[in-house]
Amino acid sequence: MFAFARGNPNVLCKEVERNALLTFKQGIIDHSNRLSSWIGEECCMWRGIGCDNITGHVIQLNLRDDPYDGFTTNEAYEQSRLRGVISDSLLELRHFHYLDLSGNNFTDAHIPRFFGGLQNLRYLNLSYAGFVGTIPHQLANLSNLHTLGIGGFSLQVDNLEWLSHLSLLEFLDLSYVNLSKASNWFQVMNMLHSLVELHLSRCELDKYDHIPYVNFSSLSVLDLSSNNFVYSTFDWMNTLTSLVTLNLRYNLIQIPLTVVHNMSCLRNLYLSGNNFSSIALNLFYNITTLERLDLASNNIRGVLSRALGSISRLTHLDLSDNHLEGKIPRFLGNFCNMQHLNLHWNNLAGGVHEVLGNSSACISKNLEFLNLASNRLSGTLPDELGKYQKLSVLSLYNNMLSGLIPLSIGNLSSLRTLYVGSNQLNGTIPVSLGRLSNLEKLDISYNLFEGSISDVLFSNLTKLKMLAASSTNLLTLRVSSNWIPPFQLQSLSMNSWRLGRFPAWLQSQKHLQGLSLSNASISGGIPYWFWSLSPQIVWLDLSQNQIHGSIPNFSSAVYINLGSNNFSGPLPHISSSRIWYLDLSNNSFNGSLSPIICEQKDKMRYVEALDLSNNLLSGELPDCWTNYSDLHMLSLGSNKLTGNIPSSLGSLSALQLLFLNRNNLSGDLPMSLQNCKGLVTVDLSENHLSGGLSIWLRNSSASLRALVLRSNRFHGSIPLEFCHFNLLQIMDLSHNKLSGYIPQCFGNLSTMVRQVSGETFSMGEILLIMKGAEYKYYSQSLSLVTSMDLSSNNLIGEIPEELTSLYGIRFLNLSNNHLHGKIPKKISNMTLLESLDVSTNQLTGVIPQSMASLTFLSYLNLSYNYFFGRIPSGTQLQSFSALSFIGNHDLCGPPLTPSCVGDDSSLGPTPNADDEGGESGGWVEMKWFYMGMPFGFVVGFWGVFGPLAFSKAWRSAFFKFLDGIKYKLFGLVVFERVQKWQGNARLE
Repeated sequence: MFAFARGNPNVLCKEVERNALLTFKQGIIDHSNRLSSWIGEECCMWRGIGCDNITGHVIQLNLRDDPYDGFTTNEAYEQSRLRGVISDSLLELRHFHYLDLSGNNFTDAHIPRFFGGLQNLRYLNLSYAGFVGTIPHQLANLSNLHTLGIGGFSLQVDNLEWLSHLSLLEFLDLSYVNLSKASNWFQVMNMLHSLVELHLSRCELDKYDHIPYVNFSSLSVLDLSSNNFVYSTFDWMNTLTSLVTLNLRYNLIQIPLTVVHNMSCLRNLYLSGNNFSSIALNLFYNITTLERLDLASNNIRGVLSRALGSISRLTHLDLSDNHLEGKIPRFLGNFCNMQHLNLHWNNLAGGVHEVLGNSSACISKNLEFLNLASNRLSGTLPDELGKYQKLSVLSLYNNMLSGLIPLSIGNLSSLRTLYVGSNQLNGTIPVSLGRLSNLEKLDISYNLFEGSISDVLFSNLTKLKMLAASSTNLLTLRVSSNWIPPFQLQSLSMNSWRLGRFPAWLQSQKHLQGLSLSNASISGGIPYWFWSLSPQIVWLDLSQNQIHGSIPNFSSAVYINLGSNNFSGPLPHISSSRIWYLDLSNNSFNGSLSPIICEQKDKMRYVEALDLSNNLLSGELPDCWTNYSDLHMLSLGSNKLTGNIPSSLGSLSALQLLFLNRNNLSGDLPMSLQNCKGLVTVDLSENHLSGGLSIWLRNSSASLRALVLRSNRFHGSIPLEFCHFNLLQIMDLSHNKLSGYIPQCFGNLSTMVRQVSGETFSMGEILLIMKGAEYKYYSQSLSLVTSMDLSSNNLIGEIPEELTSLYGIRFLNLSNNHLHGKIPKKISNMTLLESLDVSTNQLTGVIPQSMASLTFLSYLNLSYNYFFGRIPSGTQLQSFSALSFIGNHDLCGPPLTPSCVGDDSSLGPTPNADDEGGESGGWVEMKWFYMGMPFGFVVGFWGVFGPLAFSKAWRSAFFKFLDGIKYKLFGLVVFERVQKWQGNARLE
């Protein structure tokens, strides 16, 4: 707003004012030495000081810190922000009219009340400087203020009466200040007749009082974005005839905004993040003065109407994040003034050449920004692309583009950002890409490019800061071992390249903050010089390589993924206090967990995901988890951990994924785990845990999706509380010592009742035993699995009829228990069933004919029960091997070799469970068979035992035969018991 004057070196600073500034400096904490020039007598030459060129009085103090640019490290940015206490010595600057302390970090300090004494101030900016509390009313004394900025995240007002005294205000920014208690905010603003710009973004406003006369005649810019004006009509805006810019973003407005038709000067209209739906576009076709129109994220559907072309002055159009469909209309090429076009994240289809391939389209003359990413665009990139000489940003990623990158792309000399990743582009990367000397960001990842890339491609890319080039294992980098790139990258992603040794040229990259070389065929060790780069790296992913050696300390990283390598030695020391993701899984780290979990708990307190699974870690699970309040995922599976699960694990209130499987943990589960109320996946399988399945999971009933307690020593009955896990998809309680009945209320597990939607959830990865084999499921596929495994326990009773209401279940295993009764009649209701195992129980009855309707069934095991009758014929049950039915001595028919009585003659199909022994078909003839059995018994009995009673020689021969049989049977029984004992020993 005001020119910043440098003092004339011939004009000496006033001593009183110099001393006042030095006193102010003493209270300031300046880690970045921004005030290092504040020495000597001539304060007018100090950084941030402006003096009157004639009188020499200090009139300006500008110590603002620029907003975070996204490239400097967060630590460097924080270092640059001034802190400390603001001294009231500033009151000595009696000619002071400009003060800007915005963007600094006076953490938890209140805005000094003495600022009200700086009555000559015309410009005051304290925005986003870390101030908290209530804005002091003393600012009402600054009656000369023309500009006031006090935006901030922790500021509030109790009322705004004091603001009405600042009648000269032309610019007011109270964004992010909580104005919810200021019910008169609208009346106060209406009293500021000189106001030209008003910014009240995110002030928790939801309504305004109606007043008879609205006077905003001078208002040119109005920002009410990110409030809660859902059903407001804004009828008072009819008088804003001078308004040039209106920002109502993110208010979820649902009422048509008809007032904009009266704004004859309106040029900039920002309405993203509302809910105007498809009516939105029709409202603005006649506002021919518009130059910028933002309707992103408005749930707009349908095709782009040709009427949009009537807003011919448009320079900026943003319709991203909607539901637009159809082809990109060719009339967009007629917007000759268009500089910024964003259609990202819609359902637009057709060829990209509709816009880029029209050689006569005048849009190519001025277009600087084009974002068509995340649509369904296809076809090839046209050669006419090279005509967009002013294009600075081109984003086409996540479409279905194919073919080659045209050579003409090298003509886009203004291009700074090129995103063509996640398409189906193929061939070699053209050397002409290397002519883009202004390029800063390049994303060519996840296409079908092939061949090798040499240093020639990069020779002119001196400004390159971000390179995303992850591939599909088809690209090779061909550079010399002493190559020094001409650029200084801040972010590099080359996943799935064939790099071989660790890239030596990375040693020259002094500003690298993000590095991802996952699955890049890197072997050998990491050179020592790399770890000297680590203090500036905040994102590191070297997973899925063959890197070996030990790891030194990490000082500043927030994301570390070194999983699936050959690292060894003790766990590294983490000195970064901001780390939130650490994955060291699938390596050979050894030693105790305590050094990283307990000794570094203050450094690790913000970690959200910790994966140390599949290593050689040993010792007890540490009992020092109270600091890890943000931890969402803890994976320590497949190690050699011993001892009990500590009670402090229950302090992980944010925990969602818990994996302690395949260790040597023992003891009961701590009741403190009930404090983990958001658990989604719990895998404690293959340990030595014991005790009953208590109600320690009851507080997770609203979130639990996977519970895997397989192969432990839990005993007792299955708690009925398990029936309240409405989201449960996977329950594996197999290979324990559970007893009692299968709860009938399992039929209420609602997620298993319906077919899962396919919506993906973060569930981690789980090893499940299904269809007689082990399968590892990952998060994306795991969300589709519905499974119940209660096998190898001591459960009794019948299979509950209620289980058949689990229509969505795919895998059911009840084998190796003591269940009796019949297979439920309605098993055919479980239409998605792929695997059914009820083997080694005491089930009886016939196999239901209705099982033939289980068309997805690909694994079946009914062996070692007491089923009888014919296996239903003419169904897919005959496609299973005889092993699926073995051990049921009264079963007959294919695939078993014994044929049924009456086969090839009178015996019809076996009865099914629904018939309850009905008298249809061959079953009538079976009745006659059984009726003849008494007569046959009498004849057979006297045929054998008659001679025994009357012939001594016959008796002697017969009993010798029985003695031989007795010894053979005794040998078989002993052998069978030894085998069974060995099998139980393996399970325990």
